[in-house]
Order: sequence, then C-alpha cells, then structure tokens
Amino acid sequence: MILSYLRTLLLYLVLILSIRLMGKRQIGQMEASEFVVTMLVANLAAIPMQDGAIPLYSGLVPILTVLGMELVLSGLILRSVFLRRLLCGKPVILIDKGRILADNLRRTRITLDELMGHLREKDVLDIQTVQYAILETDGNLSVFPYPKYVPAAARDAGIPAQKQYLPISIIQDGRLFRENLAKSGKTEAWVQSVLGQHSAGVADTLLLTVDESGQVLWLGKEPV
Repeated sequence: MILSYLRTLLLYLVLILSIRLMGKRQIGQMEASEFVVTMLVANLAAIPMQDGAIPLYSGLVPILTVLGMELVLSGLILRSVFLRRLLCGKPVILIDKGRILADNLRRTRITLDELMGHLREKDVLDIQTVQYAILETDGNLSVFPYPKYVPAAARDAGIPAQKQYLPISIIQDGRLFRENLAKSGKTEAWVQSVLGQHSAGVADTLLLTVDESGQVLWLGKEPV
C-alpha cells in the first residue's frame, strides 16, 4: 500500500515537471498540474477496468492519491508564489511595444508560424498593429493592439449603448425547465401561448429563451 502511494506521488511530480519542460503550447487550456491529473486519472481508471484480475483498490488508491495531491497543491499554490511559478509558470511577453522577443519565443517553444496563427485567432492580420502579446500560463495568447487600432466603442462614437439582457433558457432539447420559468416571471400558460404561435409542443422545441426585455427566441427541432 505504501509503495503504491510513493510510486503514484513520484509519477505525479515527474509528469508535472515533464509537461512544464515540454512548453506551454503542449498544455492548451489547462495548467500543467490540471493536465497531469486528467491524464493520470484517465489511465489509472482504465487499468482495473481492462484487467479483472487487478483488485479494485489498486486503481482507487492511486486515483485518490492523485486527487489528494491536486487538492493539497492547489492550496499551497494559493499561498506560495514560489510554488505557483514552479508548477504553473508565469506569463511570458512575446511582443513588447510592437517588437517580437525572439528569446522568449525560443524559451516557450513557440514558432513564428504559431504566433501568427494565435494572432489570426484574435482577428489580427497585421503584426505591426500589436503593442503587446502575452502568453498566459494556460497557453492562451492575450493580444493588446495599439490604441489607434482598437475599434471605437459606442461611447467613443457618442452613440447611446443599448442595454443587454441575459437570455433565460425555458426549454432545451424538448425539456421544460420550471425553475428557470419561475426566474423569468413567466407561467406555463405563457409557454403554451408561445408554442402555439409556432404550432409546436415542448417535445418539438430545441430551444426557447426569454430575457428581461421580453425578447423571445424559439428554435424548433429538425425533422428526423
């Protein structure tokens, strides 16, 4: 039992450091520790599933150990800047005042093609319009154009901005959410009235939403 704990803890720490050494582009949307936990738990759970001769606790003990380590490390990371930088890294500036920092690109193992791809994802085609680009700890790229290239907001143009309201889902995929119906201040009679306008029932509705302004959206299911 103790050997199982120690082997799991060692593997956990080695994998985190390995992912950190591989570079942030390998992680995507996850921190290094989150990626390792996801990968380990999936593989540890598969072992006792595939081999019936392995006792169930042989899979549960490592999984619980990994999850326990993740909880402990999450608490320590909140309290320790050193651990946070060791396990999660820190943001890296790739473009500073319009200048590409080649050393930082090499350090994070990001090629120019990948950098340009990230910029295109942010709707940026001309790299000269970018003042700062920062690679965040989760692998995402934050892009800040020069002020003169930032699209004008309604406030800048002197146009009164319209209020926005959060739509509340009343029906999703043929299921009526009565708790949301109460939040919206509507009744089931109102739902039937809206459905009647579209000659449909609850089971025929893919999505029905309403917001505070009374704006209603109805989408029907595609015929099978």
